[in-house]
Amino acid sequence: MLMPSLFGTNGFDRAIGTSLRGGRDMMSTDVKETENGYEVIMNLPGFAKEDVKGEIKDGYLTVTATTNTSNDEKDADGRYIRRERYSGSCSRSFYVGEDVTQDDIKAKFEDGTLKLTIPKKEPEQKEEQKRYIEIEG
Repeated sequence: MLMPSLFGTNGFDRAIGTSLRGGRDMMSTDVKETENGYEVIMNLPGFAKEDVKGEIKDGYLTVTATTNTSNDEKDADGRYIRRERYSGSCSRSFYVGEDVTQDDIKAKFEDGTLKLTIPKKEPEQKEEQKRYIEIEG
């Protein structure tokens, strides 16, 4: 039976005190520019610190969260009253520039919130080398 949506959440989930994975609140992110860089605050409700990974590749910072949970509840006779399992992952990517490395980024995970501090880095000016084509003849 489908339950009506109450204020953007499923009524069944409100009744049992859980939130739907993949809902609107999953990985919602605030990005704030500071004088020296950027502060990224990402909500990851229901995830543990060990479930969250950050990777830098080709100038992109990708944050991935993976979980595999099981909520089993049994009555006094050992029969299931409720049995829910969830397994999945989600990720977000942000362009941070080719010159930002993993050592430049500071991360802290607390109470289901990931806070990243990313410095501003200007691209290094590379001296342009003139390359001439050899002309025969």
